[in-house]
Amino acid sequence: MAAPAAVASAPRASSSKTDTFVDNKRKDDIRMANISAAQSVADAVRTSLGPKGMDKMISTANGEVIITNDGATILNKMEVLQPAAKFLVELSKSQDVVAGDGTTTVVVIAGALLKSCLSLLTSGIHPTIISDALHKASVKAVEVLTAMAVPVELSDRESLVKSASTALNSKVVSQYSTLLAPLAVDAVLSVVDPAKPDLVDLRDIKIVKKLGGTVDDTELVKGLVFDKKVSHAAGGPTRVENAKIAVIQFQISPPKTDIEQSIVVSDYTQMDRILKEERNYILGMIKKIKATGCNVLLIQKSILRDAVTDLSLHYLAKAKILVIKDVERDEIEFITKTLNCLPIANIEHFKAEKLGFAELVEEVSLGDGGKLVKITGIKDMGRTTSVLVRGSNQLVIDEAERSLHDALCVVRCLVNKKFLIAGGGAPEIELSRQLGAWAKVLQGMEGYCVRSFAEALEVIPYTLAENAGLNPIAIVTELRNRHAQGEINAGINVRKGQITNILEENVVQPLLVSTSAIALATECVRMILKIDDIVTVR
Repeated sequence: MAAPAAVASAPRASSSKTDTFVDNKRKDDIRMANISAAQSVADAVRTSLGPKGMDKMISTANGEVIITNDGATILNKMEVLQPAAKFLVELSKSQDVVAGDGTTTVVVIAGALLKSCLSLLTSGIHPTIISDALHKASVKAVEVLTAMAVPVELSDRESLVKSASTALNSKVVSQYSTLLAPLAVDAVLSVVDPAKPDLVDLRDIKIVKKLGGTVDDTELVKGLVFDKKVSHAAGGPTRVENAKIAVIQFQISPPKTDIEQSIVVSDYTQMDRILKEERNYILGMIKKIKATGCNVLLIQKSILRDAVTDLSLHYLAKAKILVIKDVERDEIEFITKTLNCLPIANIEHFKAEKLGFAELVEEVSLGDGGKLVKITGIKDMGRTTSVLVRGSNQLVIDEAERSLHDALCVVRCLVNKKFLIAGGGAPEIELSRQLGAWAKVLQGMEGYCVRSFAEALEVIPYTLAENAGLNPIAIVTELRNRHAQGEINAGINVRKGQITNILEENVVQPLLVSTSAIALATECVRMILKIDDIVTVR
């Protein structure tokens, strides 16, 4: 043991000027630690990939339980401490923002790429070379995917529904995909602005969750839904036809002074005067409101003082005005956009032209004692829509909402980039095949790197097969064979447990989901590769 040590120290002693001894051990260790940490995160979500994937039950610190299959949600809730593993959490978040679906896929691909980088690093290839080759491969991969894609028209509703139901297949609520997929498509298409056809703002689709019923009772409402009761004080109306709706941001209650104060009242006449003034003040306001013909009030929540008092509710009921109070601050924008009216911030500005019009405002009682307010038949309605999600328990409702969000995102992707691509591991195997062929043309280390990345992409079909309880090796080999024979769209049919043409089985996904998954995963892996030291700063 002593001999090599002596040899190592000898050159260092002889040439102190050219002292270039670098401790590479530490850098390698840090890289290994980063890669293994990131890999373990990827392995955590790997089992929830695909239609037969398992669900995760997340129990948070405050005792709340979440059951989900959505990669972004799982990683979001996980307490990841290792800095490099946090990249993967951010990675699934960014995929959620860009595409909305494929959040598990992107993490699994990143994990597989890291694994292949590990073997390249142990062969002694420099990280920069690997990183550059990875970049080239990802650019090439996006080209290959784009060449495979099938264009789709927005008028072709069936294709949109197919892709939305594919997104829902891996979720807990997959048995309701026949209901939720068309619902998602209609929701997105109803908010697309013809003037700006490729921009869809998902904030224009409001999802209202209401406990009770089953997911089957989920419906699309053309109009507004409030998860509130109409204020029943003093027997006000609960149903108004030909409604004139005002959204108000001021309070219908006696004014307060701006400073903390207390008024001492010594005798009853003064007290009567105060009460009388209050009454006159409120009546004056209500007369102004009634003068414009308004008969439905949406009152914003107020922090300073009660938005409405019992007295004002009483007078409003007398004036036959339906009141919905405690409207959240952040809903105001959505409401005014939908009703095509303006929020009114002061009683002096209460003019008839600021009101919105609707055919019907009514309180609907659901079978299980819950109540909702629906506003339908809105005149000149803005491009918004509401979805009422029902479910038997809170977990199901939350998961239905997340799944619906994924489906909406998928349709949004198709609106942005009108191309479809096969699912079921077909694009990944095709990429793997074409990149493998391209690697043979490249020279030097690059070809070697690209080849191992091509192999890494097989993790998606492999995992799909594994999660479905099939024999992954046999399936992936057969899949390669089919693709080599030129069947580009051959993929794993999980339901039948064999390989079929996936496009005919209607398993499709938007091109944007696949391309962004590859691009984001490679970017993340390159970032992890470039790190050679972690410095903790206290």
